[in-house]
Amino acid sequence: MSFDLVFFGGTGDLTWRKLMPALFQAFRHGKLPEGGRILAVARDDRSDEAYRQFIRDRFAEVESSKRPSDEEFARFAALLHYRRMDLSHPEDYAGLKQWLEARGADTVVLYLATSPYLFPVICEQLGAVGLNGPQVRVVLEKPLGHDLASAGEINRVVRSVFSERQAFRIDHYLGKPSVQNLMALRFANALFEPLWRRESIANIQITLAESIGVGTRGDFYNKTGALRDMVQTMPCNC
Repeated sequence: MSFDLVFFGGTGDLTWRKLMPALFQAFRHGKLPEGGRILAVARDDRSDEAYRQFIRDRFAEVESSKRPSDEEFARFAALLHYRRMDLSHPEDYAGLKQWLEARGADTVVLYLATSPYLFPVICEQLGAVGLNGPQVRVVLEKPLGHDLASAGEINRVVRSVFSERQAFRIDHYLGKPSVQNLMALRFANALFEPLWRRESIANIQITLAESIGVGTRGDFYNKTGALRDMVQTMPCNC
């Protein structure tokens, strides 16, 4: 099965820090179908080779056991492509459509790894050029807006372009084992369960030990903030 996976925000922190390492592990363990392409789109001018080197350099920051060897990365890099896009320019979406249709993959996944305020713009432009056919899926990474009204507007636009079966709203942090294990730790443990109730708990403190700063995510944090980006998703899963 051929597939094309497109990352909007292809040079962003989420893509290179989380998504590309995860894709590499899937590739390493034979979980990616044959005949796939991974396309990163962003505002910078880069060649395919320059983008591959950018990802190669970023992989030096992941855990040593998850870093690719030179041979592994060479094979993975063959899947990687890059395209410059201004997300506010309709003609750039038309060019993206031509790039995708030139091969006609069985499945096209459009991953919106951008700030949430761009979700409506991107989805409207995708619909305008017809990149919402039955083989297309769209993935929206949290947070979905900054309040109820903005979340409702994002969902309204998404539903006007894609059917519900085509749209996936995700949060990769809810899949963390440390979060998933909290339920088992409490309810499967006769010692903790009686104590982890509101009658016995005075307060809850959540510490996120991050070694990274805001970095290049200043615009994102100005609009979203760390609370909505990370903290809100952790206690709600407890």
